Amino acid sequence: MKFAKWALATLFSAGLVGQALAVEVAGDYTRPNGDKVKVSVVGGKLYCKIVSGSQPGFEMCHGMNNVGGSVWKGAEMKHPSMPGLMTFNGTVNVSGGGLSIKGCAVGESMCDSESWTRN
Repeated sequence: MKFAKWALATLFSAGLVGQALAVEVAGDYTRPNGDKVKVSVVGGKLYCKIVSGSQPGFEMCHGMNNVGGSVWKGAEMKHPSMPGLMTFNGTVNVSGGGLSIKGCAVGESMCDSESWTRN
């Protein structure tokens, strides 16, 4: 029992438990409008790119950080129907069958969200 407590404390201090508990987010998803999106983690950052549909090649999530378990946040989120220069504060929440993605401007006063299903 002492060994188990020591091992868990060591993992926490090394930051490995948070990584081990992170829900797998990488994969292929479908937006409500039918767009197919490739979600990947590169260098510990989350990226979401439309691969087919309304705007192939459009990157919606760019370099979001995992803030614990199944939640990713970042300030470089874009939406395909908005001007390309606009970026939003974004949050991605991963669940077993998909993810929810939310982008906000002007703090949390103007937000839009949608759910994507995992293919």
